[in-house]
Amino acid sequence: MKNKFLSISIGTEELQTLLKALPFKKSNEPYVLYEVNAAEGELKIYQSKKGMTLLIKANDPKQVLNQYLPHFIMWKDNSSQIGSDEVGVGDFLLPMIVVATYVGEKELKLIEEFGIKDSKKLSDAKIMEIGQRLSKEISFSKLTLSNEKYNEMIAKGENLNTLKAKMHNKALINVYAKHKDANYIYVDQFVNVKTYYSYLKNEKNVINENVVFETKGESSYPSVALSSVIARYAFLLEKAKLEKKYGLLIPKGCNQNVIDFAHQFIKKFSLTEFSKIAKQDFSTYKKIIKAINPDEK
Repeated sequence: MKNKFLSISIGTEELQTLLKALPFKKSNEPYVLYEVNAAEGELKIYQSKKGMTLLIKANDPKQVLNQYLPHFIMWKDNSSQIGSDEVGVGDFLLPMIVVATYVGEKELKLIEEFGIKDSKKLSDAKIMEIGQRLSKEISFSKLTLSNEKYNEMIAKGENLNTLKAKMHNKALINVYAKHKDANYIYVDQFVNVKTYYSYLKNEKNVINENVVFETKGESSYPSVALSSVIARYAFLLEKAKLEKKYGLLIPKGCNQNVIDFAHQFIKKFSLTEFSKIAKQDFSTYKKIIKAINPDEK
């Protein structure tokens, strides 16, 4: 069977684990720190300015990785980095939140400890459990746009994507100012790159070097995954604040349950109050207004 290759970035902790598990020898090959020919395959550890890389040559390199680094989470890049993600975009009654987060070796250990890979699969209860600790131990920037402020910005000519782009850019600037050692910056992509930067043409400062855009970035890059967790944690806290204020359980999303809740809310508090918590550019808002005032155009 033909050998396959697997290349991953590793930190000092993974290095020590490997050195204890296998009889690595120092290498005379340029840029190679250690190498070993094991029964399972050939392993080499490279050193560069951006960190260490483990290269595995074997019939099944992923199996070798799992054997010697069983808790290692497969990311496309786990070197020092910054990433951003957002939540609340499709929620009719809840705010939009963008978070950017720095990830280095310490943060990678936390990610492994909590088993954060696909944050979308974590329950709200789990997000609340780990979000509180993570928010105290990591470096991040959180921007929250209430629906009342969102409506003001839409009235001034913004749209959902221009607001997202500006919030991502601002959050990334905030984190990069503290962590200029980051090798790359990862953005959970929501529009093509050219369009994204066109939304920022009037901004004074724009992050545009070493930026990688990728859809579902939270499954590929630890900084985006961590940002997703913190964003969801902040989102649930904002949801709880609104529920405490109004004494009602506010539904997420934009479906029939949300429409039914809207009518209940309006009866209790008024249309004026409802207009503060709803995204008024959603077609759902127009349907609700139409149901209340059939003659409304």
